[in-house]
Amino acid sequence: MTDLFGNDALPPASGPSGTPDQPRDDAPLADRLRPRDLGEIIGQEHLTGPTGAIGRMVAAGKLSSMILWGPPGTGKTSIARLLANSVGMRFVSISAVFSGVADLKKAFAEADKMAGAGQRTLLFVDEIHRFNRAQQDGFLPFVERGTVTLVGATTENPSFELNAALLSRSQVLILERLSHEALEALLARAEALEGPLPLTDDARAALIASADGDGRFLLGQAETLYNAALSEPLDPAALGQFLQRRVAVYDKDREGHYNLISALHKSLRGSDPQAALYYMARMLTAGEEPMYVLRRLVRFASEDIGLADPNALTQCLAAKDAYEFLGSPEGELAIVQACLYLATAPKSNAAYAAQKAAFKSARETGSLMPPQNILNAPTKLMKDIGYGKGYAYDHDAEDGFSGDNYWPEGMEPQDYYAPVERGFERKVKERMEWWANRRAELREG
Repeated sequence: MTDLFGNDALPPASGPSGTPDQPRDDAPLADRLRPRDLGEIIGQEHLTGPTGAIGRMVAAGKLSSMILWGPPGTGKTSIARLLANSVGMRFVSISAVFSGVADLKKAFAEADKMAGAGQRTLLFVDEIHRFNRAQQDGFLPFVERGTVTLVGATTENPSFELNAALLSRSQVLILERLSHEALEALLARAEALEGPLPLTDDARAALIASADGDGRFLLGQAETLYNAALSEPLDPAALGQFLQRRVAVYDKDREGHYNLISALHKSLRGSDPQAALYYMARMLTAGEEPMYVLRRLVRFASEDIGLADPNALTQCLAAKDAYEFLGSPEGELAIVQACLYLATAPKSNAAYAAQKAAFKSARETGSLMPPQNILNAPTKLMKDIGYGKGYAYDHDAEDGFSGDNYWPEGMEPQDYYAPVERGFERKVKERMEWWANRRAELREG
């Protein structure tokens, strides 16, 4: 089977027997281990299980268009292919990296023709975020008419990379980075097919940790080891040298990686720079990927510090840039600096709590329209029906604050964000209290 460009494509959704075709014996290990039904998908049971969004759709025998959002190597392509097979749909795969408008038109024309013959089409678009806004708009009429059921895959936040019209017609499903247990299960499948890996127990644990949740990467590294036909098992140090990349050396009881990153996170949260530095040093000297540590520090800066010290996130991103520029070992000093900054910064999880509360509210309120006075009115019709009427321009108001209402009609104002009395958030809290009091005065007046 070939894709739209005459290149080898993924196996078809189903072979003559109605099950996915067997890959060739010389196919890459990841292809030979591709799941043959949704029940074999590892690590995404919250979606593919009986109560998950995908599980429910398959049980009903009817798919809606969706966007699969998740890190690399978490099963997005496999899920799309098996979805088509599960409900008897034709599977067409294109990549936004290589395709253009002509390729999309061809895919839609073929889908239209097949629909006339009673065959529905699932169109899988890999890296859909790489299509520009105009190209994304081109999907809309075909999705609305049911010519195709669109399944897009992206590693980027759809809220920023996909236009609102496409998102409104698709369900966004979030795939999780594969856990240690899921990666263990994936590697066990490889060993059942190819035999035990030539690794000590410590090296095997280090290999899994180095994958950082990416199943495809893990299988690629395993295949490299199998192809080498090693006569003796490698220990962690020899594994790192063989693969020409850092691998973490952790104890068999998993004292490393997850336990150490938890200890680092909690030491930072507890404002103990000495303990935080110790656990970070444990990870880096064991061979942990510095970029993994940096990702955790960036997450911490938003989750546990937030606006108590807005510079915390800047420090972490600067450390990432410095490490990428200098490499190891010189660049690791920048990671140390970021770690110490986070540990000694004032703490607040107000932004993290606000995110959870706001997202919950957004899911519950659906598509309530903003009040008309704050909507733009670029056309005469929109002006005639009241868009923008009565909008108060804050810069013209006393103190640069109009006190206007910005919430949808029928929805009471909500308090998602509650800044703490620490660091910069103390000033933020003062401003918010002043605005609240001023707003009340203006309404009473």
